[in-house]
This record gives sequence, C-alpha cells and structure tokens, in this order.
Amino acid sequence: MKYLVTCWFWFVFLVTAPVCVVLGASLWLVSLPFDRNRALLHAFVSRWCHYLYLRAMPGWRVRVEGRERLPPGPVIIVSNHQSAADILCAMGLFHPFKFVAKASLFNVPMVGWLMRLMEYVPVVRGHAHAMDQMLADCRGWLRRGVPVLIYPEGTYAPTRQPMPFKRGAFRLAIEEQVPVVPVLLEGTTDVVAGDGPWMGPRASVRVRVLPPLPVESLGSDDVALAERVRALYFEALGLPPLPQASTDERKSECA
Repeated sequence: MKYLVTCWFWFVFLVTAPVCVVLGASLWLVSLPFDRNRALLHAFVSRWCHYLYLRAMPGWRVRVEGRERLPPGPVIIVSNHQSAADILCAMGLFHPFKFVAKASLFNVPMVGWLMRLMEYVPVVRGHAHAMDQMLADCRGWLRRGVPVLIYPEGTYAPTRQPMPFKRGAFRLAIEEQVPVVPVLLEGTTDVVAGDGPWMGPRASVRVRVLPPLPVESLGSDDVALAERVRALYFEALGLPPLPQASTDERKSECA
C-alpha cells in the first residue's frame, strides 16, 4: 500500500507543481512593487501545500490547533523536527514566516525555485560560518517585522523524544527581544519517515501551537531558555520531566 500511496503523491505533485510555480511566479512578479516581504506568495504556497498535498490524500488527517496564539510581528517559532513532511505540515499555520532549511533544498527543481522567490533562509551544514550567516539572515527578517521558523534540534529526532536544542534560536530571541513560540508536530513520521522515500497510507498529524514565551520571560541565558522550551515539549507530549543537568552539561548539549 505504501508504494501505491507514494506513487500517487508524486503523480499529483508532478502534475500540479508546475502550475503552482507558474502561478507563484506570476504572483511574485505582480506583487513585487508592494510586497517586499513576499507575504502574499508565502500565503499562496502555504495553502496550496496544505490543501492539495496534505488534505487531498484520503488516508491523511491533519489538525492544526492554536493558530490564534501566534502573535503578529517578529517572533521566533521553534518546532521539533522528525520528518521531511514537517515543513509541509507547518505550512498549515498560515503564518507569514520565513523558515530555515538546508541549502541543498534550494537547488531542487520547482520546490527550490519557489523557496528562492519567497526568500527563505538557507543554511550550509558543516560550513564553518554557516550558523553565523543563518542567524544574521534571520536577524534581518526579524528587524523587518517578519517571523522566522527554526528547528532547534538541527536534525531529525526520534518520535516523541525531542533531542537537545541548539541555542542559536534562543540566543537570537534574547538579543533581538522577540517572543519565542513553540510549535509541536506529531505524526509527521506517519506521512514519511525521515527523508523517505516511502509514504504511509494512513497518518494522523497534529500541529499544536503552544503558549508563546513573552519577551519579559526569556531571561538572559540562552542555554537555560533552550532547556526550558524543550521541557515544554516533554510536558505537552506527556513525557516524564527532564532531569536537571549541570551548567557544563547544558552548555555541551546546546552547543
């Protein structure tokens, strides 16, 4: 069954993606003089992905809860990361964010073309200054009033077991004095495990926006903030509380 579902998904994608690219490029061109943040193009692509590629699959169910918790203006959205389907599901937030993605995705035909037009943030893994450049790009968007979405784990984590969070996103939130909004993704591995290739015939995906952490609650310790946000994920998943770690251990985990 998974082979049939995978073939059907890619058939639908290959038939419809060129249409999305043409419409998206046209919208980008028309809105270029007045939409400097590419919010209209992002809104179009988000809904195209959510309603066509997720809602149209008969065995896939997607629930998005708490959109109203996303504050307007510059915020850092942090999400757990389990699957290549994560960003497809996070698009269902319908919020005008720029998300951080590995640079190789920007070279994928059609997908990468739209990512470039929407000016998402690339990160080159393994490059000495990759993190600094990524944070600089995110800082630029925040200062223009645009939210950014970052996966603080940096890679795929086991289901229902968030890995230690890297502290870059939290350092950025403290420096720029913007709220942190945790988003919890569940069930995306049922859509596709890791990078695939096979897709599951049935999936129940839940996207939950957890209560934002306002600026006044961030503190000044990025490691402590990363640990506190990760504890919120454990609590939301109904997992046992995180054990207390020493300062050295926390810094080592979050580096």
